[in-house]
Amino acid sequence: MQTKTVRPPAVEPARGTPRTTTAPSVKAPWWRSRQAKGLAYAAPTAALVAVLFIWPLLLVGRMSLSDWPLLAGYREVNAPENYSDVLDGELFWPAVRFTLLYTVIATALLIGLALLLALLVQENRRGSGFFRTVFFLPSALGLASAALLFYGFYSPGAGPLSDLLQDVGLADGPVSFLGTPTSALMSTVFLIVWKFAGFYMLILLVGLQRIPHEVYEAARMDGASRSQVFRSITLPLLRPSLALCLLLSVTGSLLAFDQFFILTKGGPDNATVTVVQLIYREAFQKMDLGTAGALSVIVLLALLVFNFAQFRGLRGADE
Repeated sequence: MQTKTVRPPAVEPARGTPRTTTAPSVKAPWWRSRQAKGLAYAAPTAALVAVLFIWPLLLVGRMSLSDWPLLAGYREVNAPENYSDVLDGELFWPAVRFTLLYTVIATALLIGLALLLALLVQENRRGSGFFRTVFFLPSALGLASAALLFYGFYSPGAGPLSDLLQDVGLADGPVSFLGTPTSALMSTVFLIVWKFAGFYMLILLVGLQRIPHEVYEAARMDGASRSQVFRSITLPLLRPSLALCLLLSVTGSLLAFDQFFILTKGGPDNATVTVVQLIYREAFQKMDLGTAGALSVIVLLALLVFNFAQFRGLRGADE
């Protein structure tokens, strides 16, 4: 016996009752869209970048191609005379060699000491927090202030270091820490290592603490020695932090100015003139913004090449 499904009769709406209809979608105005909001959030940063970076960069590029005295302003285009004057300058290549030498020495000592300090304080032992703070404290001091402080320390007449070395019998007379090219270079490197080693230690310490302890425990269970663990586990897993330290140190060393300007003024006999000091001399002593702009463009291109080479090398090592 088949049963029929009885459907209820459709209920007619009462007379006078308006029928409900779907309202057409209203498109939101463009200023309320996600793209417009994103542009609004990024606009202040983009404006700052354009005003403080792109426009000055274009202006320096124009200066490098023009005859542009500091006080007289733009005169005429003289490209490529400024670049040829820079490359033929008496101090350009000595300044390049000295800047590269300083970069190699400062970077090696900074990263080596920072890694040693990070390994010493990576464990949460009693007093480790105190030593982390002590190592990091010099980084809170401004570079110009630190250079002035060390200038007083290095002074043969008023500084305490010369008298201290004489009292302990390490020197027969007043010590001139900034009197020779080698002593001036190493004294400046000591200042930079003292100031920035704690900062790089903090970067490497964060990298060390991100390495899982299970990896070290597995290596110890396999009988690996400390040196094997350091070479095979710590250094490979610490590579991103080391790359960041290397990038910051190389860039900062190639742009060195404050420490040498305050401590040595480029002396003795222009032996400690960096490339950035040379830009300062061309712009504010020789009053030639065109040559200073050409030097600035050369330094910018060199930084791009160095950073690109570092990124390629680190990417190749990761692969």
